[in-house]
Amino acid sequence: MSLDKEQVQHIAMLARLKIDDDEFAETVEKLSRVVDFVDQLSQAATENVMPMAHPLNAAQRLRPDCVTEANERERIQQNTDSAAGGLYLVPKVLD
Repeated sequence: MSLDKEQVQHIAMLARLKIDDDEFAETVEKLSRVVDFVDQLSQAATENVMPMAHPLNAAQRLRPDCVTEANERERIQQNTDSAAGGLYLVPKVLD
């Protein structure tokens, strides 16, 4: 499926691109090649292919989920005047 000039003009308008007249023929040809390649890829047989998140068979090493630091919230919040109930109070930024 190759694109014509009107389709490329419409795509350029949607993408807010300004294509000069001297670049237009080349742009039509390049976009047509891209569309042809995508059409070629869509014809590949993928019925028996399992979806995967990553091409490598690797597992992520995770650390144990345990607390390693003491809770020092009360001591840290002594440095501010605007804290209440364990939360920092900030000025309202939206009306």
